[in-house]
Amino acid sequence: MINAIKEDAKERMEKSLDALGHAFAKIRTGRAHPSILDTVRVDYYGSEMPLSQVANVGVEDARTLTVSPWEKNMVPEIEKAIMKSDLGLNPSTAGGVIRVPMPPLTEETRRGYTKQARAEAEGARVAIRNIRRDALAQLKELQKEKEISEDDERRAGDDIQKLTDGYVKRVEELLGAKETDLMEV
Repeated sequence: MINAIKEDAKERMEKSLDALGHAFAKIRTGRAHPSILDTVRVDYYGSEMPLSQVANVGVEDARTLTVSPWEKNMVPEIEKAIMKSDLGLNPSTAGGVIRVPMPPLTEETRRGYTKQARAEAEGARVAIRNIRRDALAQLKELQKEKEISEDDERRAGDDIQKLTDGYVKRVEELLGAKETDLMEV
């Protein structure tokens, strides 16, 4: 019973870290990375599709992404979708390949992205603490129902606190790495 609660809490905290990793991938650094275009949706014969389902996204060099549509007639649609996205990118077409140059980040945009990264990390920390609160509430309920002893509840609570501390520390490490990446010129 107690192990199931701990395992559930660990699983949910791991998902919070994964979500933070995805959020950090969307925050653009000065380098080109295909995941930057993950949020771009393209009008494909009347339905909205993720860019990755209508084209191949690759990295040409440190500051340029290449988008190779699977159908030639999709080039203008993809170009329009990239321009409409809130990423501030200006694609250029050369035949059937769309090149997306990454503009260098100014000091102001770096600070803005750092602030955004901190907000995402704080969201992850809050999510982890909420998971801890839920797990402790479940333990308290078990103790109230006399299914576990007070000592068992306290020991399990300590274990969950250690688990929480470990995940919060990992959030801090991820944030530190992202900030370093963002401030690197």
